[in-house]
Amino acid sequence: MSFPVSAGLLDAMVLSIVDRGDTYGYEITQYIRNAVDVSESTLYPVLRRLQKSDLLETYDREYMGRNRRYYHVTAKGRTALSEYRNDWSEHKRKIDGILLSEGERG
Repeated sequence: MSFPVSAGLLDAMVLSIVDRGDTYGYEITQYIRNAVDVSESTLYPVLRRLQKSDLLETYDREYMGRNRRYYHVTAKGRTALSEYRNDWSEHKRKIDGILLSEGERG
């Protein structure tokens, strides 16, 4: 069984990965695939949305004779990531309270 991943959670995951160091789309996709099933066709619109919202910025760098587009988290993106992390912690605490609780309801 797998749980659906919302757009907000994908945004948070992408920002978190890029915040660790500038990287490119394929690498981001591979990293996220370790946790959830996501395709490149799903990820690239997320990257464009984050860029359009000024949460990510891009630059190109040559790699083996081709340009590779790298993503970098902006200051606004770091602020958003901090908010996502706070929201996630609260959400996770509430869900864990239901799924992992061994006590009685009450």
